[in-house]
Amino acid sequence: MELNTIERDDIGAAAEDLVVLPAATRKVFVKTYGCQMNVYDSQRMTDALAIDGYAATDAIGEADLVLLNTCHIREKAAEKVYSELGRIRELKAERAKAGREMLVGVAGCVAQAEGAEIIRRSPVVDLVIGPQTYHRLPGVLAKARSGEKIVETDYAVEDKFEHLPQPKRAELIRRGVTAFLTVQEGCDKFCTFCVVPYTRGSEVSRPVAQIVAEAERLADAGVREVTLLGQNVNAWHGRGEDSEEWGLGRLLFRLAEIPGLARLRYTTSHPRDMDDELIAAHRDLPALMPYLHLPVQSGSDRILKAMNRRHMAKDYLTLIDRVRAARNDIALSGDFIVGFPGETEADFEATMQLVEDVNYASAFSFKYSPRPGTPGAEMNDQVPEAVKDERLQRLQALLLKQQQHFGASLVGRTIDTLVEKPGRQAGQKVGRSPWLQPVIVDEKAGEIGDIIQVRITKAGYNSLFAELA
Repeated sequence: MELNTIERDDIGAAAEDLVVLPAATRKVFVKTYGCQMNVYDSQRMTDALAIDGYAATDAIGEADLVLLNTCHIREKAAEKVYSELGRIRELKAERAKAGREMLVGVAGCVAQAEGAEIIRRSPVVDLVIGPQTYHRLPGVLAKARSGEKIVETDYAVEDKFEHLPQPKRAELIRRGVTAFLTVQEGCDKFCTFCVVPYTRGSEVSRPVAQIVAEAERLADAGVREVTLLGQNVNAWHGRGEDSEEWGLGRLLFRLAEIPGLARLRYTTSHPRDMDDELIAAHRDLPALMPYLHLPVQSGSDRILKAMNRRHMAKDYLTLIDRVRAARNDIALSGDFIVGFPGETEADFEATMQLVEDVNYASAFSFKYSPRPGTPGAEMNDQVPEAVKDERLQRLQALLLKQQQHFGASLVGRTIDTLVEKPGRQAGQKVGRSPWLQPVIVDEKAGEIGDIIQVRITKAGYNSLFAELA
């Protein structure tokens, strides 16, 4: 029996009985999992669907199209998607009984990795679309609305960014005074724990002109701070306006020339691609915020080799020294994986020692999660879950201690803060520090988009509290 027939029998409504709304009245609900690039991709999918007549909604119950933009980095992230699809199945059945159409799509890296398996496992899904093909979403939807199950995961030959419609200025204004901007996608490093090269493909850099034009549109809409995104963002390179080959450092200097754009950041980086020009940008470019997310994953040379990181712990520490020499107020962030296959207690202690040596302002740490198709998943000597749990707790306790120490060190200091949005409590606004912490200020301290000087009065668990200086 066809999947469509099974679904019709379950929900008690034939396809010809469903009400298909005119394009102008359709609504789309997008749920985003994972990294900042998925946040950016979700916004661009919404932009593409706006041309097709879909208006974004925050209420899944009123959506005519539900899109899950997924992450495949860890096993739990993928399982969350299937759990969500189970709940959506019930909602879709209720809509069908009321004679209303609801299409369900899975996008992103789980879509790319699992393809048709998603529809086999969750027949409620109408379409599966990978991260390199979401610019084809309107055409895919047209086929799905006719009852066809669609899997679109071939790597696109064309530049998807050229084919995506630009959001209207009013929509950009609505999104706020900070924004993400993807400049690079994919990765050629092939770390043995990582699925990114298989789900996002090889490294591709967007052209300078395309990046600058998008940044100018953002600034014109009132964006004050832009974060450049890439799976390996500091590997970005492209032909510049002077016909020379540019690296990320040169690009940052160019973006800093755009009127209204006051702050720049970038993430995520690889230690092997931190070149002299990029370090110099941290030294010489005031718009580049003093915050660097530079993952190392482990402090053990033996584990780093098994991970195919192609650097040693001492290389990373030497690089950190160079960056801090260029910008002495820079805050460091990192990524760590505990329990990689073969990790011994001595290997883990080497990671703890590296964390002590660097002294991070913030960090992300995870238990190793075998991902199908990666070399790490096939390795012998997998670490027991109980050992992973115990090591992760020890590492996170140390990282939390360092994070709290960094926050406490800012108390009494006067810093620049970008007023970003209204606070959760009446009478407050939330700003953003140069080091990416939320800063709680009085609502009269400044208007959204202002960069104000504040004095830090207290450090909370994840936030700072301040008064106008």
